[in-house]
Amino acid sequence: MRYFGTYDLLVVGGGINGAGIARDAAGRGLSVLLCEQHDLAAHTSSASTKLIHGGLRYLEHLQLSLVRKALIEREILLGSAPHLMRPLRFVLPHDAHLRPAWMIGAGLFLYDHLARRRRLAGSARIDLRRHAAGTALKPRYVRGFVYSDGWTDDARLVVLNALDARERGGVILTRSRCEKLEVERGHWVATIATPSGERVVMARAAVNATGPWVSRFARELSPVSVCHSVRLVKGSHIVVPRLYDHRFAYLFQNEDRRIVFAIPYERDFTLIGTTDVEYSGDPAAVRITAEEISYLCAAVSRYFEKSVLPEQVVWSYSGVRPLLDDAAANPASVTRDYTLELDRHPAPLLSVFGGKITTYRKLAESAVDMLARELGSPARAWTARALLPGGDLPRGAYAGFLRSLERTHPWLPAALRYRYAHAYGTRVAHILRGAKSLADLGEELLPQLYEREAEYLCGVELAQTAEDILWRRTRLGLRVGNGGAERLQAWLVRRGPVRPEPAGGA
Repeated sequence: MRYFGTYDLLVVGGGINGAGIARDAAGRGLSVLLCEQHDLAAHTSSASTKLIHGGLRYLEHLQLSLVRKALIEREILLGSAPHLMRPLRFVLPHDAHLRPAWMIGAGLFLYDHLARRRRLAGSARIDLRRHAAGTALKPRYVRGFVYSDGWTDDARLVVLNALDARERGGVILTRSRCEKLEVERGHWVATIATPSGERVVMARAAVNATGPWVSRFARELSPVSVCHSVRLVKGSHIVVPRLYDHRFAYLFQNEDRRIVFAIPYERDFTLIGTTDVEYSGDPAAVRITAEEISYLCAAVSRYFEKSVLPEQVVWSYSGVRPLLDDAAANPASVTRDYTLELDRHPAPLLSVFGGKITTYRKLAESAVDMLARELGSPARAWTARALLPGGDLPRGAYAGFLRSLERTHPWLPAALRYRYAHAYGTRVAHILRGAKSLADLGEELLPQLYEREAEYLCGVELAQTAEDILWRRTRLGLRVGNGGAERLQAWLVRRGPVRPEPAGGA
């Protein structure tokens, strides 16, 4: 049999965990191939609430270890990509009949002190009659709390991890489905269906990071029987035109004791979420329901002075969280922690169950630690102090970087400059190289999307379709209007299927 390559590690799944593991392993000198059946971050990893957080509500379920681990990671991640991740202050209006003020205060004290905090301000009590965030709320909410967490663009975080893995020698194959894992002479032999035909590759070890498909992949496509399982819980979000002018986000307590966030989003919008609904269908076909939209609108309308109505929704999205099944009765109470199951026979296969975006780096580090021992690799963990692509801002300061971009490229419109700085950090130099005017960026394919950026997204960041560009590499889908996606897809067809050459393999 002819093999298209032999690797130390095959990673199946291009979500945040798979991309994080591929990056960590490639950085330790292991030869890595990652295959993803759709686009990077096509499912769960682009459908989060976009928060880098410890999980304040998990304290109520006494998940102190998980919260502490996530708070430690929050600090690390905020430093690894200061362009893509930034601090965000949350206002929690007090509703006395749901939780007493002393309980919230005690929880926030724990949240501030469970892990070392250097980048974020601590919590405080506030008078909503005098605080900027109180103006959007109903007058009956007079007291509240404010605390800090972090925000990120979840899909771009996945892309940056995959890009870093590739630049360290890894091979990233999208639209490439692993059809079967078999064993030959103590190695995994994987059959991968790619756009250019079937490939058979060999690997010394493999990772099942397929998220909602983890149990199915192990059961149907490999000879391994796994012990753990995941519980599929759907989380849905809605986006509406901006509901208020200030920069604070809100955490609202709901009557069912769940919480709902309202977050400033893409400058002109407000993101509201999330729901927790048991799910048993195809993870790739998950959709929000009218009931979920009504639930989210009602939850925030209890607090906002102006009600939020379903007809205001301009976009919605849903994702299936593959939560580690801990037999909790309530979907909202299921642990957000993870476990890694390593089967050594017939060859090393590590399966990832559960997890959350905030702890992906630690999960990846633990996974590669386990695999490195199996592969006899002496290389040590390295990602805790490493920057993601574009994150090497002078003194780690986003505001200073944005000002320098304005000085060097004064012809860039403010909105475009802001978006470029946040999305690409220092990598924006690849898009702007040699440009002295907007005309140098090529044709404006859609509002705010110029040809130079689209070429970069296809040639470097592995985008192939209009959806990849508009909803995962950027969020311009919110602004393109009717027919925009079709016009961009037509440009992609004219451009042709130019794919970057793999940067690694043996």
